[in-house]
Amino acid sequence: MESYITKGYIPLDKSWMNRMGVLDLLNGYDDTIRFLKKQKGLGKDLQALYQASIDWKDGEKQIHIGESGTLYRFLKFASWKLGLEKEFILEGTLRSREVCDDPKIIDYPLEELLKLDGGTSQWASASVLLGNDSMAENPPFKLKVTYEAVKHWKESRAQGKCWEPRYDETILKQASAYSGILRGEHNFEPEQAEDYCFAAAFGFMTRYQGEKRWPQLKNHESDRLETIQEALISYYDNDIKTKIDSDDHRVVQAMAMLIRSQHRDMSIKEIKAMFSNPGCVDKSWSRFWDFLKDIK
Repeated sequence: MESYITKGYIPLDKSWMNRMGVLDLLNGYDDTIRFLKKQKGLGKDLQALYQASIDWKDGEKQIHIGESGTLYRFLKFASWKLGLEKEFILEGTLRSREVCDDPKIIDYPLEELLKLDGGTSQWASASVLLGNDSMAENPPFKLKVTYEAVKHWKESRAQGKCWEPRYDETILKQASAYSGILRGEHNFEPEQAEDYCFAAAFGFMTRYQGEKRWPQLKNHESDRLETIQEALISYYDNDIKTKIDSDDHRVVQAMAMLIRSQHRDMSIKEIKAMFSNPGCVDKSWSRFWDFLKDIK
């Protein structure tokens, strides 16, 4: 797995970087901006973090968020909490996604925040980033990441150091599982909502199981429960004669890996042609197609 990182296939962990970036902004540091400026091949969500950080640091009223729902909720919550009245410029599917617009939620306990927007943990994470030090009972995966991020950031700053970046462990785990599938192994344990599309594509999880564990899957770039099922039905009914119409990066990544695993003689160009928007993978995994081409 380490070789995938050294070869540059695995992107930075955008969940971790969003948390480091917001903590930097709230505390007057520009390390996130300087770090991201040096990086090559950033996914669109981290490009959005870079631009939003500059907008925020420069005191702009309008903050360019791109298509990042996580960043939108984090900075929207911060704007309400700090009384800044920021305006947010959204792109792509984020314009039509369900996002709470009630400033009163800044006073909600974590348990209530976790019920908003289909059960996403992003509002609760925003509250923790803004200083809420209460601990949720049985916190979901990404809220655990937030607790860990706050602890790491504070400890690093207390020692006069900058935080440490991370690579995307979710993508790394899926890449490793996919490599195993190509070798005839079939081992993958879904841990969080971002694992669902991959797990569903390769039969590690049913739609019922996904919906029961992660109801928030309905409110991402698409209703992932529905979109991945439609893509799978279309593919298995028509094989490679079908066109998969999705703008959801997780859906496209999962389906492309499935197709590649079953049609190893196909070129990446041919596989990309099966998708109406193959470029959507840039949101989180800018070198996805390179990985898919080179992995053996």
